[in-house]
Amino acid sequence: MRTAATVSLCLGLCTALLLPPSWAKAPVTPQTHSETGTLQGAPWRIDVPAHWNGELVMYAHGFEPVGTPRPDPWPGNPWSEALVKAGYAVAQSGYADQGWAVRGAIDDLERLRAQFVARHPDTKRSWILGFSMGGAVAIGTLERMPEHYSGGISMCGANLPGDVLAAEVLTSLVAFEYFFPGAKGLPEGGLSSPAAATLPQGEMVDAITAAVQSRPEAAAVLAKRLELKVDELAGTLSLHALVFQQLVKISGGLPVSNKDTVYAGFGDDKAFNAGVRRIAADPEAKAKLDRDLRLTGALRRPLLLQYNLNDPSVTPRFEPIYPALAAKAGATPQPRTLPPTGEGHCAFTPEQIVEAVSIQSRSLPARPTGEARRP
Repeated sequence: MRTAATVSLCLGLCTALLLPPSWAKAPVTPQTHSETGTLQGAPWRIDVPAHWNGELVMYAHGFEPVGTPRPDPWPGNPWSEALVKAGYAVAQSGYADQGWAVRGAIDDLERLRAQFVARHPDTKRSWILGFSMGGAVAIGTLERMPEHYSGGISMCGANLPGDVLAAEVLTSLVAFEYFFPGAKGLPEGGLSSPAAATLPQGEMVDAITAAVQSRPEAAAVLAKRLELKVDELAGTLSLHALVFQQLVKISGGLPVSNKDTVYAGFGDDKAFNAGVRRIAADPEAKAKLDRDLRLTGALRRPLLLQYNLNDPSVTPRFEPIYPALAAKAGATPQPRTLPPTGEGHCAFTPEQIVEAVSIQSRSLPARPTGEARRP
């Protein structure tokens, strides 16, 4: 029988990637001018306070599992409300596509930004603010279209190029298969197989939980390598399976290979490397994923990063990856990382979100730089 704890963890992880939840409607003050609509299939919301400071925050939300019911009109949330109260205009896109929709989200947000600036030509500055998957959206936007922004902020961000993301989730899935072969209730081909895409999430969590409980020593080794608590394995692995299947879908085939990967940190690494399942990438799928989810580190605008403590979705090993890319690419300026705060994925208070945006705003000269005026 499925336990409430494991199901809550799985649903919590999936929902956290979209945080704040799209259905958490926040009150709007009478002095705020709010608009909602749809732009090329993407629901959107814009809130402009009466005391607008002239700065626009483009808000990029996180991963939304395919099939998640969507509210109409697109609502605000405590984070966006706090930014509006602080004087910022906030524009949010719900994205035309659900799933790991980074490439499409960049385009959806750009169309919305251009619409806003056309209607508000007195915009002084624009910022791109992303959460979880939206962190990759924010960074991808900043790399591709720096002329439209004064800078960006990635909070609890999955700040990974597509090839790194695919390799990381594949690692966790094949490692689980190695330690728990033939786990009851899971497809014979494993969590990375096409059959896993049709398995209901709750059933997957149940099966992983049962397997983990059956071999506590193996579970401890796997959890340590993945930087998780043992009771976080089921939720995180089921999420990784969901994301992996999304990457396969958007790339049109297997986008990653582990044929030549030498793994470490799995206990008896010699035995692990000899016994772990190996898969080959589809070259066209790999090229598409690399192209669509490309992050190079080549920044020309300031980027602020902040993470959380004990985050099972974005663990510490992910945090230095993008700063290393930026250093290699000679980004000017280099990204700045604030100390981690809060426990769990995207565990920020509204005040901390406002402070992160304000830090970026205060870092620039008082005279507007004018990026946001360019449609």
